[in-house]
Amino acid sequence: MKKDIRVLFLGKQDDEHGEKALNLLTRNLKYVTAVTGEWGQPFPSELESWQGDFIVSYLSRWILPEHFLRRARLASINFHPATPSFPGVGCNNFALYQQVKEFGVTCHHMSPKVDTGGIIAVKRFPVYPQDDVASLLARTYDYQLLLFYEIFDFIFRERPLPSCPESWTRKPFTRRELRELCTVDPSMDEVEIRRRIRATSFRQFGPMLLIGGKKFVYQSGS
Repeated sequence: MKKDIRVLFLGKQDDEHGEKALNLLTRNLKYVTAVTGEWGQPFPSELESWQGDFIVSYLSRWILPEHFLRRARLASINFHPATPSFPGVGCNNFALYQQVKEFGVTCHHMSPKVDTGGIIAVKRFPVYPQDDVASLLARTYDYQLLLFYEIFDFIFRERPLPSCPESWTRKPFTRRELRELCTVDPSMDEVEIRRRIRATSFRQFGPMLLIGGKKFVYQSGS
């Protein structure tokens, strides 16, 4: 295996799973450039001249333009915290709302349009009746790290990345659609309200209650 493989790792700031993924890269490869950030932060200008073999996006907050994706000689790949049925944002929220029995994570080639590139691998796990946003997210991140470990082995051993016959089943969910899911109107029936509360309650926060044309934050346990 050539240790001169050059990898650009883009991750989420203060993410323990991302740190474990990055640690595997830096312990085994000589040339790893790593940058983490949060939503809204500009893409680091010092990376504009980067060129190498792989771009690895691991919960990265940046959408990369096509000209930059081409800077990776072998592949630009992303680890998406959902199955191909749930591209875009709010993946686990929509999965809980749809009451799916199975969820998972996806590794795919990156394209300028989010969550549309060719799929490399998918790893699935069951969703249980008592799962909520927190428990589903926690398990999703665990499985995403496992999938990263598996894909890294292909990179480390200089083997071609696998190809999965699955494809994205819909257009990526948007923030507008997520905001709509996070809104509860008292005119909704009880079943609908419960589904939305389960799908959008995280820690002490929950959906927005629409009462008299005004929105109020639902607090778990209230």
